[in-house]
Amino acid sequence: MTRPVILGIDIGGSGIKGAPVHTEKGILLAKRCYIPTPQPSTPEAVAKVVAQIVTHFDWQGPIGCTFPAVVIEGAIHNAANVDKRWIGVNGETFLSQAIGYPVCMINDADAAGIAEMEFGAGHPYQGEGVVFVLTFGTGIGSAIFVAGRLLPNAELGHMEMHGMDAEQYASARVRTEENLSWEVWAGRVEEFLQRLELLFSPDLFVIGGGISRNSELFLPLIHTRAPAVPAQLYNEAGIIGAAWAARYIQVNKGN
Repeated sequence: MTRPVILGIDIGGSGIKGAPVHTEKGILLAKRCYIPTPQPSTPEAVAKVVAQIVTHFDWQGPIGCTFPAVVIEGAIHNAANVDKRWIGVNGETFLSQAIGYPVCMINDADAAGIAEMEFGAGHPYQGEGVVFVLTFGTGIGSAIFVAGRLLPNAELGHMEMHGMDAEQYASARVRTEENLSWEVWAGRVEEFLQRLELLFSPDLFVIGGGISRNSELFLPLIHTRAPAVPAQLYNEAGIIGAAWAARYIQVNKGN
């Protein structure tokens, strides 16, 4: 069986961060390394940053890596918050060749969701119910779990609201850029969650991303039928989920 420690790397629209993860305990084993996402965020530029993180930890071995896009068998199928030149690239193959170690790539929100279901706020619902893990950051990421099973690559942040993508209306980035009060922004998030309730009737919302550290400022202002609770792993969830997924896939391949 693959060793339990895997390097997890979380590629985001504004930053790339990583750390070694104990995948059985769901914890970082070192202070995370954070590097701003290069602009433009071409495959070559991002690969250089990922290589910096690998070097920083003197890492040798498999790597779990998130990406803010639909990822199917390692291939990138859209690029809302990164350079469009990623579309059509097999991210796993590209990064593996650039770094020299096997890479498992997964949608960023799916990785965060896996971490919250395995080790965080969603764990009590591991084998039952419908759980939505939503990350509010540069965009809005979404992961859907039915009885603990992931429906991969759900892009609910691109659902139409007021003639635009929902993430252009209610992401944490928009709150900052438009200088919205917590009350106004919470109203937008509530509208988004209520739309999801109308369509899917989930049993639980887990609200993640870095903004979840300020949950006491906005979650009490949001009213939904299903409970809306803060993520427990904050913005470390992507790193943890990526590493967990890399180990899980390797184990099931017999590596």
